[in-house]
Amino acid sequence: MAVRIDPSILASDFANLESELGRIATADLAHVDVMDNHFVPNLTLGLPVVEALQRVTPVPLDLHLMIDAPERWAPQYAELGVYSVTFHAEAVGADSDPVSVARSLRARGARAGLALKPGTSAEPYLELLPEFDMVLVMTVEPGFGGQSFLESTMPKLTQLSDAVKRSGLDVWLQVDGGINDNTIGIAAAAGADTFVAGSSVFGAENAAAQIERLRLLAGEHTH
Repeated sequence: MAVRIDPSILASDFANLESELGRIATADLAHVDVMDNHFVPNLTLGLPVVEALQRVTPVPLDLHLMIDAPERWAPQYAELGVYSVTFHAEAVGADSDPVSVARSLRARGARAGLALKPGTSAEPYLELLPEFDMVLVMTVEPGFGGQSFLESTMPKLTQLSDAVKRSGLDVWLQVDGGINDNTIGIAAAAGADTFVAGSSVFGAENAAAQIERLRLLAGEHTH
């Protein structure tokens, strides 16, 4: 199984985003958290900044939209040419549904990801896996970086991993929140293949060396 390390720029120096992206040039993806201060109690960045990042990034951008009404906004992010756009199942409006949002993203050339908060069951989405390119299992409550890893989310990850294997689909399983040297192996053993790490990478003196270290640690536990 391939291991992908996806550093979260939420933990980077926002005054120097281009150079910070350069620090993670050996990563597989750059994870970009978009928060609207509605779905989560925090505000980060939006379309203009993502558009600027897309022009200078050395690695593909993986957007994580922690915003209300993704059916309205997510397609606009996909149109910027980013690699992947992930939206929250819990945020989709009553007049839409996750499948139609995912299809709108794919139609614009982006991979479509579905994010699930720690308390959200995977059960309703198992039959819908063909509609998504990735499922993000949040291992903290979304909204802030630096939180502790919730091991209680691992059974859900294993359930998704088993469903993906049974289906034969190429659906990535991503984890986000509290991923570091001590937790990445736990998530890998439970079935994750794509790992978002923020402070673990950007807080390291040598980000490239830490990316490689996390990749090796995850690889030891994948199956």
